Amino acid sequence: MPSAHHNDHQLTTPITGVARDRVTGVDIRIDRIGRGPTVIFLNGLLGLNEHWFGCLPPIARVAECLLVQPPLLEMKGKGCSVDGVVHLVVSVLDTLIDGPVIFVGNSLGGHISLRIAMEHPDLVRGLVLTGSSGLFERTFERDVQHSPSREWLQRKIDALFHDPTRMLPGTVDMAYEELSRRSAARALVKLGKSAKRDHLGERLSEVRVPTQLIWGRQDIVTPPEVADQFLDLIPDARLTWIDNCGHAPQIECAEQFGAIAAGFINELNAQASQSEADSEVA
Repeated sequence: MPSAHHNDHQLTTPITGVARDRVTGVDIRIDRIGRGPTVIFLNGLLGLNEHWFGCLPPIARVAECLLVQPPLLEMKGKGCSVDGVVHLVVSVLDTLIDGPVIFVGNSLGGHISLRIAMEHPDLVRGLVLTGSSGLFERTFERDVQHSPSREWLQRKIDALFHDPTRMLPGTVDMAYEELSRRSAARALVKLGKSAKRDHLGERLSEVRVPTQLIWGRQDIVTPPEVADQFLDLIPDARLTWIDNCGHAPQIECAEQFGAIAAGFINELNAQASQSEADSEVA
């Protein structure tokens, strides 16, 4: 019987590990926290698993959270594309999950989640999307420099937030260090262009799972009209706005985001439990 202390630790401290994809040999960072049905979290292009930590407490009480961080800026060749990332994530999930799970995705992570929901419906039972690409996104790959200056990056990352002071400490420094490698800057450009080309508008009717959209009203990267389009095009979607919030609600308004996501996940878990109970009675 696990001790109460052990249970508390499970709910407050993510455990970091690495999963190696058996097909490509790529190592993917995985952080795990919480108990219950599994929820997969996927980042955007410059995203880190740490960017979810602030919103996790309420979610970890109702779900096992697996934060999946593929090395996006190290992807090469055909792998450096939306298709490549979808294949990599699906391949590594083969060793991590058993049955359909809920996906939570921000920006490119939302785009990848949508593609998996459409192409691998057996893996997905619900979606939480925030600032998702796939319809329209104002990205900065068009004017990215081969060696971006710190000042340029500061301006670009500030634009992701309604209030840049809510950015996590060290965000710009880490991005600057990452993009100082020319290959990483090239991968950023390539993945950004791939996401823009992969327009999902005509395919969103294929998404057959309940979908919770959580959007910052002041998002200028995927503006509010993008959220409205997702709401119109995904058959079983709902939309919750967060005011005074930009493109990364899971960072900028972590408590609100966590509460909304946890409520939706809890609702799906309750429905799944009821269906299971009904089938046992039948």
